[in-house]
Amino acid sequence: MGKRSSQRRNAAMLDSSDTDSVSSSSTARSEMLVSSGEEVQLDKDTVLDQCLDALYEKRGATREKALASLIDVFNSNMQHEYVEKKFATLLHQCLNSIKKGSSREIALASHFIGLLALTTGSGSKAQEILEESITPISEALKSRSDASRISSLLECLAIITFIGGEEPEETEKAMQLMWQIIHPKMGPNVSSAKPSSPIITAVVSAWTFLLTTMNGWTLNPKSWQESISYFSSLLDKDDRSVRIAAGEALALIFEVGNLEKFAGEAKGSGDGSTDEGSKSRELVHIQGLRSKVLNQVRSLSIEAGGKGSAKKDLNSQRNTFRDIQEFLEYGYSPETSMKIAGESLDTTTWGELIQLNFLKHFLGGGFVKHMQENEFLQDVFSFTPKKKIFSGAEHRVSGTEKRLYKSPNSVLNKARTQYMNKQRMLSQDRNVGYYTAGDEA
Repeated sequence: MGKRSSQRRNAAMLDSSDTDSVSSSSTARSEMLVSSGEEVQLDKDTVLDQCLDALYEKRGATREKALASLIDVFNSNMQHEYVEKKFATLLHQCLNSIKKGSSREIALASHFIGLLALTTGSGSKAQEILEESITPISEALKSRSDASRISSLLECLAIITFIGGEEPEETEKAMQLMWQIIHPKMGPNVSSAKPSSPIITAVVSAWTFLLTTMNGWTLNPKSWQESISYFSSLLDKDDRSVRIAAGEALALIFEVGNLEKFAGEAKGSGDGSTDEGSKSRELVHIQGLRSKVLNQVRSLSIEAGGKGSAKKDLNSQRNTFRDIQEFLEYGYSPETSMKIAGESLDTTTWGELIQLNFLKHFLGGGFVKHMQENEFLQDVFSFTPKKKIFSGAEHRVSGTEKRLYKSPNSVLNKARTQYMNKQRMLSQDRNVGYYTAGDEA
């Protein structure tokens, strides 16, 4: 990785502000905010420090609860200041969870690393996340027994590459890691087991998400043809989510490239007419693939529901493939618009729509909050939120925060209990000191 990466790793191990959280039980700050005389809100840093300390615990269940709490907090509010202070420790503890944790811990740690990258936005920290995470993630992806874990790892890899991958080679490397899961090259260390439908869907979605960043992609023609052929084969699968993911991938491939690019430069030598003939045959082959895809898309856009078929899923498939059909036949990409706090977030290309859907799925209920406050996402979608006008320094506790504080088993509730106990002890010490001084007088 070179001198820069080595220096970065050394600095990461020596975060001066991180060492406190390792050796102590989160020194609580004195500031407490009281709302309506009933709601006691812990200082955010105290809560987050408690979660961070819990990541050092031996019990996996404790670490899992801490990760779940961190995800809730980072999902519901931007935590720029805390990340500025504790970035290295947050990243490396999560990487330890990916290396040694249970399937659930790996899934939670992967999701949090994605949130960490979204919080930092593009820049040196996002690059460090990608550099430090790529090897642990690729190792964890080799064991494919748990679909939810693999899906979380793939989403994480997609997010951190989307944000931290500044060179096309970095993105191509991540996409190749994904591709190998569903299209492994046979060898002594490659599993011959076929991936499940949920894993295929996750791989195709993550791969397609990264393809949206590859403007003027220079993938060789053979790879283009392999991709189109493979995704075409997925359109015949029984699983509807696989078909939809493959359909969107094909739509994006045809949006990013063109038939001449797919055919590429014929690799002949000598007579130029031979080169032209080879390129012409490739072009005919690609046109044949495109026609096949179009016929498949037409059929899926009008598919009748089978026994036990969920109507909502069927409608989603029909709508998606009608859009793909219109694009392949007439060149019209679907246009969408959603309101966020009174402002419109619009998409006009397959690439923008795929990015929007992927990030909405990743952030879940936190998507709107992030779009209102996350400058990186605002730049991605050219979205300008309405400016909020605050009167005073009042802080409103969100529903998520309330649930976290009230849960008797949550790390956050334990943090509050420890904080209150410590405050009582300090108060008692002050009283003892006062009365002792009075007696001496």
